[in-house]
Parts: sequence; structure tokens; C-alpha cells
Amino acid sequence: MKSQVEKKDVNLVLNSLIEYIELADYAGYDPYDALNSPLIGIASCKLKWVKVAFTQLLRRSPINLRPLLGVKKGHNPKGIGLFLWGYSRLYSIDNNPQYLQKINYLLDLLEKLKSPGYSGNCWGYNFDWQSRTFFRPKQTPTIVNSSFIGHALLDCYDITGNQKSLDMAMSIKDFILNDLHRTKLNDTFCFSYTPVDTAVVHNANMFGASMLIRLNQYHSDPKLIEAAQASLAYSMQHQREDGSWFYADTFSEKWIDSFHTGFNLQALRYFLNAGYAQQYQQAYQKGIDYYANNFFLADGTPKYYHNKTYPIDIHAPAQAIYFFSSMGPQYQELTDKILNWTLNNLYSEKGYFYFRKTKLYTNKIPYMRWTQAWVFHALTEYLVSSRD
Repeated sequence: MKSQVEKKDVNLVLNSLIEYIELADYAGYDPYDALNSPLIGIASCKLKWVKVAFTQLLRRSPINLRPLLGVKKGHNPKGIGLFLWGYSRLYSIDNNPQYLQKINYLLDLLEKLKSPGYSGNCWGYNFDWQSRTFFRPKQTPTIVNSSFIGHALLDCYDITGNQKSLDMAMSIKDFILNDLHRTKLNDTFCFSYTPVDTAVVHNANMFGASMLIRLNQYHSDPKLIEAAQASLAYSMQHQREDGSWFYADTFSEKWIDSFHTGFNLQALRYFLNAGYAQQYQQAYQKGIDYYANNFFLADGTPKYYHNKTYPIDIHAPAQAIYFFSSMGPQYQELTDKILNWTLNNLYSEKGYFYFRKTKLYTNKIPYMRWTQAWVFHALTEYLVSSRD
């Protein structure tokens, strides 16, 4: 079947996006960076619900209030990891030495952005983060950030042979194994989101597990396999009969959304590709079927929740494009529909992508980590998979 998306169009969009992110030196605003404002810091008086209110106000507002509030653009470690991942994928296509220069620059940035004082390499966010259920200070490392960056580092090593990339990745295992809490369930357990909480979040736990199982391929260690399989088993026990997962199992976090479903499946795919967790092959396929059948309208519109379309967050199409691109011809039509919808609805001719689309308006603030980095990650994977 001929692709519904012309590769040259994707290349043009990607080149414009590259120009935008490089001109900005990969730095920008983030939906959750409100607490970087010195004015909000004073106004909140360290009160939880005031900080939550300001964070949500800036995240939801279609007008970017950050310049007025003194919030400065910054380098987000997770965004830098996603850019590294994308440039590595591009280098796999044509061995352009300019991509190696970008890769080395981003590796140096990641080295500088590491969270200090932990057992191994790890990364957090460049802002304080207050939600309804937790407060995590700037640079508090998360299992999600560290694992995403770790997978990017390993892909970078596989593609370029850069030893620094592998060395940085290998150290992450010590952070995951030694610094994170574990919620036990029989002979399984769930890794905590950060070292300062005991949050049980399935995509976070599964991504941490996938990082360990993949690192074992570079340095065989029974402890890695044991921990990876036990933590994966915890979340697989919580997969629902229809193939879905709740985001988490606390009362206030029992929702099913698109991109976290994609993260779970991506993490499980790492196990299967490494030759482990074959007992979950049927569960994996059931999860894919649920993902493909419940989060996209007929024209490729990506829904946020399984039972609700809006708000359409850029993470939803980005993760779907990334995941389904490499799934073969069976999912090519779905992938192209999602990509076409994204280009038609969330792309600016100025070269960047928008944050969200609601029923009433489109939030066009060009966030760097949440939006540009994720689309860059998705489009580079699309091009690589289209070539295969």
C-alpha cells in the first residue's frame, strides 16, 4: 500500500523544525515551569494549592504569560535526551557528520544537567514541580526522565559507536536499583517515580524495567534481569482484561490515556525484542489492539482518553507516530492518518508545533520539551521506519 504521506513533505517539516530548535539552542519554556517565576514564588507563600493553581493557570492559558512573570527559557534534560535520540536516528540514515557534532553537543549538555548526589546517572526537570499529590524540587531525578534518556543514549551508542554515550547509560542502573523505593506485591514490585516518593505509576515502572533489561545486553548481570522482570510483572498484573492500563491505581489517577498506553507498550516491546517476557506476548498484542482501536478517530484524530477526545495533546499523536511507525505495513495507514492530522492541525508554518487543541481554541505556545522534542523524536522514527 502506498503511503498517504509523501516523505519529502515530512523531510521539509523536519528541516523547518530542526532550524527552529537549533536557533533556540534546544532551550525553551515548559507547560509546568510556572514555579521558575520569582514573582509566583513570592505570591504562593509556599502554599501547595496556590502553587498548583499558578502551575495550572500557566499550563492551560493559550497566552504565554511567562515573559511577564520572569520565567526564563531553559534546557530540559528530557527534551535534550529526545533531541539526542532524533539526531542519532537521522545519522543512521545518511551518516551526515553534522549530526555527530550535534550529538556530541547534546551529550555534553546531558552531562552538565545530571542530578548530583545519587548512586548513578539520573535526570530530573529544570523547574520545581507541584501537583495535587506531590512536590518535587528542581533536579529531583525521575525514573521516567532517566529511562528515556537512557534509551536515547543506548540508541546513540548502537548507531554511532560513541563510547561516552554507553558509559553514561550504564551508570543509570545504579540509580534505578539503589535510589528508588519499591512497592511490593507478592514476589513483584513497582519502582517509585523519584527517590523522594513512593508513587506507583505503571508507565514509569515499566520504562525503568525496560532500561534495566536493555542494559543487561551490554553488561550481563543477573541482578538486572531479576529486578527488571519483577518490576515488569508488577505492572503486567495490573493490565486490565481489555488490554489497557490505568495511569496508576490510586483513586484519583484511574484514567486511561493515549500516550501513557503507548509508553507501556513501548517498554514491553523492549523486553520482547531482547528475548525476555515472552509470556506476555499475547498481553502485548491485546494492548496494541486496544491502543489502535480506542484512541483514534477514523480520520486519524488522536484522542486524549479512551472515552474522550479533547483536549488533544501533542504527546498523543507524537507517541503514536513513534510507536506505530515501526510496527510494519499493518499499521501504516493508521500512522499516516495520525501524521496527516497532526501536520494539518498542530503544525505552524513558522516551523514549530503547537501544544494542544481544544474544542474552542488551539494553544499555540511552542513548548520545547513537551512539544518540539517529542515531535522531533516521532518524525525521525517515522523517516527511519519508512526507509526500512
